[in-house]
Amino acid sequence: MHPRDEIQWKSWLEADMLVFMFSAPMKSRSLDKISEWLAAVILAGLTGCSTLPTIASDLTIDPAKPIQLEGARGPLSSQQSKAILNRLQSGGKETSIFDRHLAVEDAIVGSPLVVGNKVVLLQDGPATFQAMFTAISNAKDHINMETYIIEDDEVGKRFVDALIKKQAQGVPVNFIYDSVGAINAPKEFFKRLTDSGIKVLEFNPINPLTAKKGWELNQRDHRKLLIVDGQAAFLGGINISSVYSSGSFSPRSKRRPDGSPPWRDTHVQLEGPVVGEFQKLFLATWEKQKGAPLAPSKFFPQLSNKGKEVVRAIGSSPDDPYSLIYATLISAIKSAETSVRLTNAYFVPDPQLLTALKDAAQRGVDVKIILPSNTDFWLVFHAGRSFYTTLLRAGVKIYERRGALLHSKTALIDGVWSTIGSTNLDWRSFLHNEEVNAVILGQEFGGQMQAMFETDLASSNLITLEQWERRSIGLRLKEMTARIWEYWL
Repeated sequence: MHPRDEIQWKSWLEADMLVFMFSAPMKSRSLDKISEWLAAVILAGLTGCSTLPTIASDLTIDPAKPIQLEGARGPLSSQQSKAILNRLQSGGKETSIFDRHLAVEDAIVGSPLVVGNKVVLLQDGPATFQAMFTAISNAKDHINMETYIIEDDEVGKRFVDALIKKQAQGVPVNFIYDSVGAINAPKEFFKRLTDSGIKVLEFNPINPLTAKKGWELNQRDHRKLLIVDGQAAFLGGINISSVYSSGSFSPRSKRRPDGSPPWRDTHVQLEGPVVGEFQKLFLATWEKQKGAPLAPSKFFPQLSNKGKEVVRAIGSSPDDPYSLIYATLISAIKSAETSVRLTNAYFVPDPQLLTALKDAAQRGVDVKIILPSNTDFWLVFHAGRSFYTTLLRAGVKIYERRGALLHSKTALIDGVWSTIGSTNLDWRSFLHNEEVNAVILGQEFGGQMQAMFETDLASSNLITLEQWERRSIGLRLKEMTARIWEYWL
């Protein structure tokens, strides 16, 4: 049990109601939805809490053991793997650092390290949506889509129209949405999809009577995943919502009609053999949630090499013994030798992540974190800020992104280990949510990630310890209040 299980159940109920009211952007909350949620929370209050794994300070790594890579036709020979790794390191000054991260990544049990992939970095909504619409338009065999939030707005309707069009052309479409994340969208919105023949699955319905799987209210599908023809995959932090209609980097970027700032987020497009690993994650979720039988499709076509990136697909689920995303991130930070670059929307670190960041800074690693300066979820915002003092005292550099609502979830370590996905740096992502990330190993893609980080850094304000210790009593009280609920945020 988590120590906060000692909090009275009434307080837990109040906390989860706050999470419901503020976790997703909601325009109109109907009484029946809130009633369903309240009943659900009462039942969920009777369940136990999960815990995070302890990650060893140094994984057991055998330097003599060859790194096992996989390609389009399965596992590669030691000679083939060595040739690819040598090519990835060519021209790099810190090849020993690359070797170490590769060995650490290989030591974590899970999905394979896959070579021969093309990875395209997508920044903000306009570029991401355009790439996704192009892929959907060109689909010939099937479309599998999974999202936390989809809204009944301009962007949501465009996606629905595009999916319905492909279904009418004979391309089967399978769609998963989270019941809480998509709570704004009315039933009629999804009825358009089902009436067109699209297979639609509501993940963990708020109403337990409609759940087909064992019901766990606190488990949410936070993934954002699109797979087209089993050949292209899109994933990252971007939901299907008009909040992403404008970019955040352009000088012309401006506040939205409702007065809110543009959203800053990151996605990635992948082609190559690793797409099959992301396909497995989608199909596993569909099966666990007892979705309807899927139309026959070539979910796993023969894939050829599309590029030279080494990628690992990592999915996490509360059903797993522990979060592989958490394990690989902590291990990478503990192995850092020169730099740690984190950009994250919701930052509420557990003790182990907090210690890993502090230890890295204290051993001379340049640790920089970009966090939001404003938010759509005040509890997480202030809970995260309550950790600033201890991090700043340890030498961690903290920046807050201005001029945009930061929603990215990315990391770059030593310039060679990168990850992009849906995972926030908080208890909810590591314990309660279905999440999906891509880990990309290599200096070339790391260079693109570093350039993106520097661009965000130029639009961020440095938080100094002296400045932070002068903050108001009101802010301190908000931090104390929010910190109480960190496990459930």
